[in-house]
Amino acid sequence: MKHGLVTVFGGSGFLGRYVVRALVEKDYRVRVPVRRPHTANDLKVIGGVGQVQLVQANLRFERSVQRALEGSDAVVNCVAVLYEAGKQSFEALHVNGADTLARAAAEAGISNFVQVSAIGADQDSDSDYARTKGEGEALVRQAVPPADIMRPSIIFGPEDKFFNRFAGLTQLAPALPLLGGGDTKFQPVYVEDVAEAIAGRIAAGTSGQTYELGGPRAYSFKELMQIMLDVIDRKRLLLPVPWIGANMMGFMGEVSGALPFVEPFLTRDQVMNLKVDNVVAEGAMGFEELGITPETVEAIIPTYLGKYRKYGQFHERRA
Repeated sequence: MKHGLVTVFGGSGFLGRYVVRALVEKDYRVRVPVRRPHTANDLKVIGGVGQVQLVQANLRFERSVQRALEGSDAVVNCVAVLYEAGKQSFEALHVNGADTLARAAAEAGISNFVQVSAIGADQDSDSDYARTKGEGEALVRQAVPPADIMRPSIIFGPEDKFFNRFAGLTQLAPALPLLGGGDTKFQPVYVEDVAEAIAGRIAAGTSGQTYELGGPRAYSFKELMQIMLDVIDRKRLLLPVPWIGANMMGFMGEVSGALPFVEPFLTRDQVMNLKVDNVVAEGAMGFEELGITPETVEAIIPTYLGKYRKYGQFHERRA
């Protein structure tokens, strides 16, 4: 007996796929609105026959959002972009998209709502990413007061764009850049833990709380690079790059990202974000209140970074 229908916007993304799986395991039916449904057919095999449904929708078009919510009992918004490309801008998705979805949910009488934001979300931030995340939070709470806000730190897992990106860079470059010297603190959180937190709040019924989700401990950026290098058993120079140099790298990343099908390695807005520690605030509600013990970086990344070792699965660690 299925518990109800949950519509997961952003369900075809990195975190969204794990959220869909976590909800299926709790016996929910899941609807995933996608701009191009044919690109996400693999989601259909996560649950039983018909348990996961794909529909066409776009947060930029209100009517499609309203159709996607028809008959839903709960909503999860995982939609986010780390850099802007064409019409997929921070303003369009983090602000206007969140507002459209929250108002449509309110009109449909849906109060069980989880909005995925990010640690550092702040309407007054100098970073466009953090600012628009903060504005999106406020608009969701205005339309759906019982909505829960989830603010994860950097999310890691098999398909992440953090450890995978830097591990991949070691195959091409003799050094890794430590932006701003590598002292910025992060509290990486495992994707399955975040998905379980979201599914758990949907099952319990949201109550207007904000949760900051970070792993068991904080690391400097330099420490994370050292751990990653140890896992893949490669030696690379860790080269400190001052913020002015990091901004230049961000500008070059934006220039390269303007080319078709090229994803920028770094943007100036991301550099702005990297200047601020990305850790759970003191006194914030988090995994403890949710009854979840988060996994560590050291326990998880060896399970998926092995492909970056010199001989892959056949690699023998140096003495």
